[in-house]
Parts: sequence; structure tokens; C-alpha cells
Amino acid sequence: MVVLSDLPWTFTTKDALGRGVHPRDLYAWRDTGQVVELSRGVFRRADAPLATYPDLLAVGMRAPGAIVCCVSAAGVHEITDEVPPAVQIAVPVRAYPPQIDHPPTQVLRFAHATFELGLAQVEAAPSEFVRVYDTARTVVDLMRMRHRYGEPLAHSALHRAVASGRARPADIVRYAEALDVLGPVRLALDIVMAR
Repeated sequence: MVVLSDLPWTFTTKDALGRGVHPRDLYAWRDTGQVVELSRGVFRRADAPLATYPDLLAVGMRAPGAIVCCVSAAGVHEITDEVPPAVQIAVPVRAYPPQIDHPPTQVLRFAHATFELGLAQVEAAPSEFVRVYDTARTVVDLMRMRHRYGEPLAHSALHRAVASGRARPADIVRYAEALDVLGPVRLALDIVMAR
């Protein structure tokens, strides 16, 4: 018989069933508060250390191939104070988008050729990692989607990323060139560097 302590801190229903947990036991653990359901089919043991980013952890478990992006990634990298109303994740253009109701999730489709450009990880909980775009890629994504998220957010993120040393201007330019937004990014970067 599998006991709860045999399972990792965060696990899916599929993981639990694959280890021999009976569905009755899984839902009894949930109903008695021994596990918390972070999202449909994603559970976290009640004795687990606190998660820094529980919503990102839940979404990362539901959509392991997706990458946290845009304002959600900017929050992770501490280059914005804005909190998006939903966890923003990117999937390749032709990929089937995950259907996640809780936590609220916004799925964006990014080109397959540059999908993993700037890929990094964030420790969403102790020893549990989620895929996220690095700071430089996040800045470039916000600049290329400034019509959606606003010029002030994009320019503020760029300024904070460069001023804090979280992103090197050379990396920002390299990503901007690869993502075909070099002109606006270079202009904004020149203004930031002139301050």
C-alpha cells in the first residue's frame, strides 16, 4: 500500500495512480486536508514547504511543455509590480493549447522556431522548477506585445531589467533581432542607456 509520504511534494492524479494509489485514497487525503488540490488533477502535500509561486507550479504541472511568459515572467524576474489577472504561458503555434480554468490561465502562441529562445527555470517551490523565459526574453516579448500590455509596462520593464543588471543589453538586442522587433527595442534601449 502506498502512503502519502511516498509521493513527491507536488504530484498529479496520473502520478499517484501510476504509483498504486487508489482514487478513493487520493480523494480521502484531499477531503481530510492532507493534500491540497492546486488545480484539477494537481495536488500538493499539506506537509510540503511553502511554494513561492503556487499558481505557476500548478500550471507547470498541468502543462509541462508550456513556458511562463510576458507579465507573469516579468513578475518572477521582479521587473514589474503589475500582477496579471491570469498566469500567462506560451505554447508553440501548432501545439494543442492546455485548457486550465484554475488558476486562471492565458495561453499565448509563439513561433515554433524561437519558442525555446531564452528558456530558463524558476524554483516555484523548494526543489520544484517551472519553465520561464529569462529576463531579456521577457523584456523583448513585452516590447513586441506592447500594443496588448501597454508601452509604459514594456518600457518600465526594460528600464528595470537593465538598471538592476538582470538583463544584459547585448542579450536584449540578440533576442530582439531573432524575434523581429529590433528597431523599437534598440530605440527604447538607447533611451534607457542614455539616462
